[in-house]
Amino acid sequence: MSNLHQNVDDVENEITVAIVEDRDDARQGLGYLINGSVGFRCTGMFDNAEEALKSLSAMTPDVILMDIGLPGMDGIEAVRQIKEKWPGIQLMMLTVYEDDERMFNSLKAGATGYVLKKTPPAQLLRNIRSLHEGGSPMSSQIARRLVESFHKPTPSQPSDEEELTPREEEVLQLLAQGFRYQEIADQKFISLDTVRTHIRHIYENMHVR
Repeated sequence: MSNLHQNVDDVENEITVAIVEDRDDARQGLGYLINGSVGFRCTGMFDNAEEALKSLSAMTPDVILMDIGLPGMDGIEAVRQIKEKWPGIQLMMLTVYEDDERMFNSLKAGATGYVLKKTPPAQLLRNIRSLHEGGSPMSSQIARRLVESFHKPTPSQPSDEEELTPREEEVLQLLAQGFRYQEIADQKFISLDTVRTHIRHIYENMHVR
């Protein structure tokens, strides 16, 4: 294959990422990380949700990294509006917040990934790729919160809509203990795609709570 064809293929296979983050240093750092990593390309960086929404009509990335605490419209409302207009875009919350309310509201709004800003760069890139490939990345800290939440009664929805299947419960428990997707697959003798499907179903369950 010629270098020209290889370069074209590389561009076509890149995961395009937009960043919505109000802190200049964090936004620039994420941009450098993504553009400096093979297989990724940053297509837009915004310090507020309003500007991001205006730009999405002309630029539709595969994945958006969304902060929650933004000036003006917060990240949760931005996710809700983006999913309504561009349902094919995958949204991952990248935040310092670990509290249940913000996490659950983000998932209900349509986010399919929720990770903390202290996530190491290499893991963040793996999370972006996993999200693009159909997974729903979450940190072990967030998984622990979800485990706790599913064991609490929620009067707003019937109980049968809130319960996890036994296998989903097992997967979530292992994720909460810090196991990676592949390690969970190996331990439960299931495929990596099956693990991703279970995690995706857990997120979808949160969307209707």
